[in-house]
Amino acid sequence: MSTVAEKQVFSPPSCLKENIYHFCPGCHHGLIHRLVAEAIDFYGLAGAAVGVIGVGCGVFLYNYLAVDCCEAPHGRAPAVATGLKRVNPGAFIFTYQGDGDLAAIGTAEVIHAAARGENITVIFINNSIYGMTGGQMAPTTLPGQRTTTTPAGRKAPGDGYPVHVAELIATLPGSAYAARVSCHTPAHIRKARQAVRRAFTAQLEKKGFALVEFLSACPTNWGLTPEASLERIEREMIPAYPPGIFKDF
Repeated sequence: MSTVAEKQVFSPPSCLKENIYHFCPGCHHGLIHRLVAEAIDFYGLAGAAVGVIGVGCGVFLYNYLAVDCCEAPHGRAPAVATGLKRVNPGAFIFTYQGDGDLAAIGTAEVIHAAARGENITVIFINNSIYGMTGGQMAPTTLPGQRTTTTPAGRKAPGDGYPVHVAELIATLPGSAYAARVSCHTPAHIRKARQAVRRAFTAQLEKKGFALVEFLSACPTNWGLTPEASLERIEREMIPAYPPGIFKDF
């Protein structure tokens, strides 16, 4: 029997609920939930935070985080977050949105919230496809990528080019912070943790609009195993959507 005393080195964030995990195997929503929860704990925001949830797989955020949550109509989370922050400036307001929600039907809301410099934080999930509704082409779908609405692969003539949200937000004077991260390796997870905390800091210091874009796996709609999905992020998504900090305050 070992005489070395055991020491606990890791525990779940206190505001992360114990719940049955419902996401598909290999989905990164769970990892991203944890990073958001860690930031909430780090800054002691559990009693002040309100999550505004977009329509999509991430709509179940309220099952996992022990903070107040408000579900927004499809694409309108930044508009709802703007209203919540303006009537209660002392609250910490963040949105949690997928690429179909934010970069398609919600493009106007996110662009103008950033242009106005609304003091909110946006967590944006880019898995290059519509997840919840059946795997259709999203604004972030890569050229050549097969989806249920592009069975022969996305073609730029007619289908258009992918939208690079983090870079777009960085061009707007009202934005304070814009970054793209991934969580497909431990090293990337560490950088993602730092980016989320920096985006939280932007709001706490009243610097303006902050956005963190996550490259995330969707094995079910990609038709890949969880392991192969990690390889796809490295091989295809990273070159197309390079991680980095595009604007900092």
